[in-house]
Amino acid sequence: MDNEASLHGAHRDNHTHRDVNGGWLRPAVFGAMDGLVSNLALMTGVAGGAVDRQTIVITGLAGLAAGAFSMAAGEYTSVASQRELVQAELDVERRELRKHPKDEMAELAELYVSRGVEPDLARQVAEQLSRDPELALEIHAREELGVDPDDLPSPMVAAVSSFGCFALGALLPVLPYLIGATVLWPAVLVALVGLFACGALVARVTARSWWYSGLRQLVLGGTAAALTYGLGTLFGAAV
Repeated sequence: MDNEASLHGAHRDNHTHRDVNGGWLRPAVFGAMDGLVSNLALMTGVAGGAVDRQTIVITGLAGLAAGAFSMAAGEYTSVASQRELVQAELDVERRELRKHPKDEMAELAELYVSRGVEPDLARQVAEQLSRDPELALEIHAREELGVDPDDLPSPMVAAVSSFGCFALGALLPVLPYLIGATVLWPAVLVALVGLFACGALVARVTARSWWYSGLRQLVLGGTAAALTYGLGTLFGAAV
């Protein structure tokens, strides 16, 4: 008996999941990658036009500021709109539970039956769950909308994560110039290393192979930088 209790306790302690609904991971990852790739591409495109160091630095800093504010505003608006939509649907479900409690209870029972629960047991479970209006709302929201009313993503968390990570990513290609570099290759090298490191870091929370994830980001970012450098060179020669 003691052995079973200890095994159960070990399972309970080890069987945990990471937060996948907090609203911070996607904007943080997207922000860092976008900051690195977009600012590296922007700077290499300008550098391809054979401009001076000061112009490249100003371009990089302007890209950092503009991109960070744009990402934060976009994430805040997007997540806030999604949250408002979910809350509107929750209000609809709340009204239905209040006006048609028996119909909603029968709907919940039918759902459990469709998942293999015996009809009598499904009705009993639905009846017990429906006694608490807030619990009933939570169950219906999970089953019908696929959301947890108590764990909706935060617009502010998404905006701050996006802003900070974009700024950090966009700073990397500018940093060599800020500490004295006069040519492009140190900025490209630092940015490519940053892209690989970010990809490898993302693999830690997605269970992907670190080298595959890092190499994928390195190739994507490097390709974007090479293409914009070529375009900058072409446009610079044409002008």
